[in-house]
Amino acid sequence: MNNKIKYRVQFLTLALVLLLCFLINISLGSVSIPLSSVIEGLFGSLKNETWLIIIRDFRLPKAITATLVGSGLGISGLLMQTLFRNPLAGPFVLGISSGASLGVAIVILGSGLFGGVFATYLISKWSIVIAASLGSFLVLLAVLAVSSKVRDTMAILIIGLMFGSITAAVVSVLSYFSTAEQLQQYIFWGFGSLSNLSWNELSLFFGLYILGSFLAIFSIKNLNSLLLGDNYAKSLGLNLKRSRLIIIIATSLIAGTITAFAGPIAFIGLAIPHLTRQIFKSSDHKILFPAVFLYGAIVMLICDSIAQLPTSDFILPINAITALIGAPVVIWLLVRQRKMMF
Repeated sequence: MNNKIKYRVQFLTLALVLLLCFLINISLGSVSIPLSSVIEGLFGSLKNETWLIIIRDFRLPKAITATLVGSGLGISGLLMQTLFRNPLAGPFVLGISSGASLGVAIVILGSGLFGGVFATYLISKWSIVIAASLGSFLVLLAVLAVSSKVRDTMAILIIGLMFGSITAAVVSVLSYFSTAEQLQQYIFWGFGSLSNLSWNELSLFFGLYILGSFLAIFSIKNLNSLLLGDNYAKSLGLNLKRSRLIIIIATSLIAGTITAFAGPIAFIGLAIPHLTRQIFKSSDHKILFPAVFLYGAIVMLICDSIAQLPTSDFILPINAITALIGAPVVIWLLVRQRKMMF
């Protein structure tokens, strides 16, 4: 079996697994719904009105959100790992998540400064989304402004980490002067959530996701060139500065949007790209891009299905589940890299 046929079989298998995970995710929850009824509900022929409302208004948006979040984090992680040529780089290495956290912290933890009705009005779902978006965008602008003065790609990575440290320090100061109720609300946001989006919010999320993904797809050829080093990429006529800028903007747009709407979800963007490379045995981004999309979506749907605690009213924090899956992968990767050093 040649590689083309093998990849087609793998992609078809992953697509079927994704579809199955999507349907199972919709069927599970405090109210268990048979898969046959889920399919009927999606096509509008389900007679049980209660189940139909649950499927269309709650579980379908959540399943779509999980698919977008998982695939988006996987793609963002792939872009960053290729740009920095480091398998331990993730979608938030540029401080995007920290910037979003700072924006949310200013709204939630700093709301007491405004007091009264204004503070209550300030803390809403849209205000948190806007604050997270502005926070990540401002950090991105700062990173781009500083990185334009340097030529070394690794310097950009260090700059992103330093900006992340600065924003984390500001959040710590705000936390110190906040009430227990404000801290609790901020911590709950940090847990991440896939189930809070309405169809209107999901439409905006999807639009920004598509824009970032388009930029990422546009960069596939450049990403393959960067694998062999900056000098080789230059010899092919690649504009390194412009390519780096497009890759950073694409990552920031996808990861920043995900953080704004679903919270800072960890480990998926770090673990999925590396796992995909190990399974597909390829470094070609024309193969890795759709593979990471499928694997990321599948893993996030599985994590969300586990977090729902089927037949129970409790929902575990999605970040806890992704960490249980992602942390062992990161540990294994670190151990493997250390062995390769000798």
